[in-house]
Amino acid sequence: MVAELLSRAADDLDSSGPLARLVRGWQGRPVLDNLPLRVMGAIHADVLAGRAPALAAYYPSAGGHFEPDGAWRALCEHVEQSLADLRPRLGAPIQTNEVRRCCALLGGFLRVAAHRDMPLRCLEIGASAGLNLYFDRYRYALGPHRFGDEAATLELDCHWTGPPPQLDARLHVVARAGCDLRPVDLTDPEARIRLTSFVWPDQLERLGRLRRAITVAVSSPAEVSDLRAVEWLPEMLGACRSGVATVVYQSIMWWYLSEEEREAVTGIVHEAGERATAERPLAWLRMEGARAEETEIRIFEWPGGSDTLLGRAHWHGEWVAWL
Repeated sequence: MVAELLSRAADDLDSSGPLARLVRGWQGRPVLDNLPLRVMGAIHADVLAGRAPALAAYYPSAGGHFEPDGAWRALCEHVEQSLADLRPRLGAPIQTNEVRRCCALLGGFLRVAAHRDMPLRCLEIGASAGLNLYFDRYRYALGPHRFGDEAATLELDCHWTGPPPQLDARLHVVARAGCDLRPVDLTDPEARIRLTSFVWPDQLERLGRLRRAITVAVSSPAEVSDLRAVEWLPEMLGACRSGVATVVYQSIMWWYLSEEEREAVTGIVHEAGERATAERPLAWLRMEGARAEETEIRIFEWPGGSDTLLGRAHWHGEWVAWL
C-alpha cells in the first residue's frame, strides 16, 4: 500500500501537485532522514486521530479497504486541505519501536543469564517508547521453540533457523531503564498515535503487536530518560552492582548517531567493560543493520572482552538465523 502511494507521490513531485507543495523547501537528508516515511506517517496520524475521515475509508488500520485510485485521490485532497498542519510535522524525527525485534534480542539476554547465572540489569539506548525494555514479559514462538509465560498478553513469533537459544536459562530482570533523544510518553494519546503512525497501515499484525505492547508498558512503566547515550551511560555504568549482570543493548539505532557519537559511546562501554569483574559482569548486545536485507546480532562480554556474532535477523524480526 505504502509503496503504491509513494510511487504516485514521486510522479506528483514531477507534476508539482499537492505532495510536491508539501515537501517544497524541506531542508534535510531525504534518504537518511527518511522523508517518505515522515510524509506517510504524518498523513497516517491524521487518519488514526479521526482528522481524515474520507481517507480513512481506504486505510486498513482504520477499518478501511485499500483501493489505489480512490486512496490516492483522498490523500491528495487531505494534503491540499491540511498543508499548514502537516508541514511542521515533517521536521520532527521519526520515532518507531518495533517490538518483534525482541525475538532477535532474546537469545542474547538468555546467553548472559546462562553464562553468569545472575539476575539482569537492562539498559537500552535509543529506547523510544521503551517497549523492548519489557522483553521478559512477552511470550515467544521462535519457530518450534517456546519461551515465556503462557499467560503473557503478547506473543512474539518469528521464523527461526539454527539451534535454539539457551531456553533453560533463568531469566530474571531486576532493573530496567532506557534513554532516548525524544522518549515517547505512552500516557499521551497523541504520542501513541504518532508512534503508531509510522507502522505501515496495511500491516495489521504489526499494528496489533504494537498496541498490545503499549498495554504492557503502561501497566508498569520503566524510566526512559530524555538524554543522549553519551550523557546517560557514564552514570548508569558507574552504578553496577555486585551479583547483577548489566546488559547495555540497542536495536536499529546506530545509524541515527554521528560518527563522533558512535566513537564516544563505544569508548564509554569499553571503558566500563575494562572495569567489569566476575561479580559485576557487563555485556553489550546489539541488533544493527549489516546489509540491506538483514541485521546482525552481536554481543561483547566482559570480563574477557570478546565480541561474538550470535546470528542474523530481518530488520523487523520476522526471521532469525541463530548461529
